[in-house]
Amino acid sequence: MSGPEPGVLGPLAHRGAPHPLDNPALAALTGPHAHLAERRGEVVRYPLDVAPFVALPAEPSAAVWDDVAALAGPGAVVPLAGVTVPLPDGWEVAATVAGVQLSGENVAGRPDAEAVPLTAADVPEMLDLVGRTQPGPFLPRTIELGGYLGIRREGALVAMAGRRLRPPGWTEISAVCTDEAFRGRGLATRLVLAVAAGIRARGETPFMHAAASNTGAIRLYESLGFRLRRTATFLAVRVPEPAQGRR
Repeated sequence: MSGPEPGVLGPLAHRGAPHPLDNPALAALTGPHAHLAERRGEVVRYPLDVAPFVALPAEPSAAVWDDVAALAGPGAVVPLAGVTVPLPDGWEVAATVAGVQLSGENVAGRPDAEAVPLTAADVPEMLDLVGRTQPGPFLPRTIELGGYLGIRREGALVAMAGRRLRPPGWTEISAVCTDEAFRGRGLATRLVLAVAAGIRARGETPFMHAAASNTGAIRLYESLGFRLRRTATFLAVRVPEPAQGRR
């Protein structure tokens, strides 16, 4: 086998039927986001300009790995979701980031009059803010995954947050970021609660992911009512070149 065993999301607090948050990208792409899904066999992914995630079944067969390789292409680095099994021969772990998954059953949310909906016309500013603050993947069409809200100062976008993965009954709050010059003013708190209010309004429950090293953000989210559901390792793997072969 190539590389360490990639336990992407675990340990789980239950056994039996999978929970939508066990493999949220797969649950979203085979559920509410099915209209966006690009498929090959049992493998599904978002369009590359929407989100980078490739989702596999919990116990991928050799054919599933063949389909991942065919979708991504030789040598491609693929962010995987929901994989808790060793990689086949020839595949390499390209990156891992320790993280957490937080669920928001106790988060009611709170609308905010200053948090305005962002549209496709705002995407250049959103990409610029994300590029400067690095909250995680945000691409030119990520806005299509759900409602994004922003706060402006003197016309400039200085903070934003929005909805990303949408497994049945749940919606992920993502891309929470604030311009460095405007941090410490509670803008992230207001935006998270405003996005959560919109999620609750359509009868769903918010959840989040965060890097384990981002302890300040985790403390903030927990103070708003989010709770740790499980630890996570965000995983990216490299597709083998044809000459490498694999089992």
